[in-house]
Amino acid sequence: MGALLSCFSDGEARRQPPQRRRQPVKPPIALPSELAAAIGLATADRNVKARSGRKGRGEELLTHEQALAAAFLLQQQQNGGGGASVPFDRSASLRYPGIGQKKQGLPRSSSSRPRSLADPVLQPQQLVNQDLKVDNLETNHFVLVHGGGFGAWCWYKTIALLEDNGFKVSAIDLTGSGINSFDTNKITSLPEYVKPLTEFLEALGDVDKVILVGHDFGGACLSYAMEKFASKVAKAIFLCAAMPTNGQNTLDMFSQQADTNDLMQQAQLFVYANGKDHPPTAIDLHRSLLKELLFNQSPAKDVALALVSMRPIPFAPALEKLSLSDDNYGTVRRFYIETMDDNAIPLSLQQSLCSVNPPEKVFRLKGSDHSPFFSKPQALHRLLVEISSIPSNQFT
Repeated sequence: MGALLSCFSDGEARRQPPQRRRQPVKPPIALPSELAAAIGLATADRNVKARSGRKGRGEELLTHEQALAAAFLLQQQQNGGGGASVPFDRSASLRYPGIGQKKQGLPRSSSSRPRSLADPVLQPQQLVNQDLKVDNLETNHFVLVHGGGFGAWCWYKTIALLEDNGFKVSAIDLTGSGINSFDTNKITSLPEYVKPLTEFLEALGDVDKVILVGHDFGGACLSYAMEKFASKVAKAIFLCAAMPTNGQNTLDMFSQQADTNDLMQQAQLFVYANGKDHPPTAIDLHRSLLKELLFNQSPAKDVALALVSMRPIPFAPALEKLSLSDDNYGTVRRFYIETMDDNAIPLSLQQSLCSVNPPEKVFRLKGSDHSPFFSKPQALHRLLVEISSIPSNQFT
């Protein structure tokens, strides 16, 4: 305390610098009372007079002068202009901060993850070929299908980027996912789980076509929809997704990595809503392992969104074997996007899926985790647009 009090000793007080003489300030220019009242200057003038002896008089007058400029322009417009209009600089208050105030910079992103050179911040129009005309494509309508536990909410960056480039986008909440209120534990079949997607496709016009994009377990949902509505699907894009063959179910496909992916086994929590003497009704994921499993390259804010939004994955649809024919499923053009830093579906498994059931073309996202819509949204956007523009006769 003694050291603190010594800062306020009489000796220090006597060494204060002399006060500078304050220069007289010109009074503000008067305006008609109606105009002053319209912009609130009458009250401001009374407040200025009441605080004439206080510190900050200069700031008050600077604000007053800016208001006068606005009032002058308003009066000009009301009187018919009387000549060429004077452009008003709306940024004046930002470029000339008040006296004694520190100029504020633009806010920085809240994400602590450093921006990768492979996924730079670009304007939407910089992401694609400027000559691309979306109206000239076979279809400019994307339908996004989320993976197990996710919802339509996970596509928010992709939706914004595609729409900014003129595409039409629909994101589906499958049964018991996202804001769909159905109880996940009561889903007993794949058709029931995929029903929101099949209803959407069924409602399309006979000549309308879409590009389906399926993530994770959403790939099996795409395959089911392709078999039922092949004529309405121009292209199907499997994004680090299940891509089963005829007679195969999703569980069989993912069982190929059961002995090699310890992290997935540790993260899985089986839900037995019907009792332990019955099969599991859903699979949940341990929240403490979600970041390492699904979001190891994603921004913290997107991980936080996922932690409060993800729901259990219905178990019964993963057991259902798909019936896929060459006449329907086989006629739809398929593309696959591999994610190279994926801890949920390792790259080796993705490559195996493509080897067994070859798509038309395989693309790769470097540095992407299992959630590229979070970790590599710009790079993902570029690939989606590129695939949408591939003509039908390119691979023959």
